[in-house]
Amino acid sequence: MELTKIAFGGGCHWCTEAVFQALIGVHKVEQGFISSTDENNTFSEAVIVHFEAKKIELKILIEIHLRTHKSTSNHSMRNKYRSAVYYYSISQKEESLKIIDELKSSFKDKIITKVVSFTSFKPSAVAFQNYYQSNPNKPFCETYINPKLKFLAQNFATQIEKSKVSHFISTIEETH
Repeated sequence: MELTKIAFGGGCHWCTEAVFQALIGVHKVEQGFISSTDENNTFSEAVIVHFEAKKIELKILIEIHLRTHKSTSNHSMRNKYRSAVYYYSISQKEESLKIIDELKSSFKDKIITKVVSFTSFKPSAVAFQNYYQSNPNKPFCETYINPKLKFLAQNFATQIEKSKVSHFISTIEETH
C-alpha cells in the first residue's frame, strides 16, 4: 500500500483532524502547526493527511477541506488559522490549483485558500492529538466538530469510514 501525504490548514486543527480521520483511505492524520515560505512562514494550525490515492482522490480531500472550514472568509484570525493546502511536490501544487479552480464556481464567494509549499511541522502536544476520538462528548466537540461530521455524513457519505466515527454515527441514529 502506497501512501501519499498532503497538508491542510483552515480552522482549528482539532476539527480538521476529526474530519480527515473519518475518511476512507486516510491512514494517519498528524495534528499540529505548519509553516511555509515568504509571507506564510509563521506556524499555523494544520494537519498532515496520509492517504491512499487509490481509495480517496486528492480532489475529494480538497473539496472536503474547502467545505468544512471558512475557505471564503478572510477573517482576523488567519495567521493562526491559515486557509491552505500545503503541497509536497510541484505536481501536487499544480493538481491542487487545478482542483480549486474547478471547484470555485460551486462556491458563492471567492475561495481564499492558498496553495503553498510545505516547509516544516511541529506536532501538537500529545494531550491534544486525536482530540475528537478521545473527547467526543466534550462541549467543543459537540458544538464545532459534530456539525462538520454531520455535513460529511450528508454530503460525502460514501467517503466516510463509519467505524472511525462510530460514536458520532450512533448519536445521529439516536436522534432520527
